[in-house]
Amino acid sequence: MNEALADVDRRIVGTKQLLRALDEGRIAQAFVAADADLLLTKRVVDRCYNMNVPCTQVESMEKLGRACGIDVKAAAAGLLK
Repeated sequence: MNEALADVDRRIVGTKQLLRALDEGRIAQAFVAADADLLLTKRVVDRCYNMNVPCTQVESMEKLGRACGIDVKAAAAGLLK
């Protein structure tokens, strides 16, 4: 996960951007943080399920943000196709 999400050109960070990219069919894999607000992550998980996109749960928002190479926490992120 760390190597793939660190590539700025191949990732989307944030719930809104990820949902938009999922709707456009541009996401190969999604990641959601286990400690994020359930209302946010449930929308991502449900959309991934409906679109047949693998969705992986990550331990924490802090770890997901760090894996993406950003200085803030992240609830959701995705890898572009």
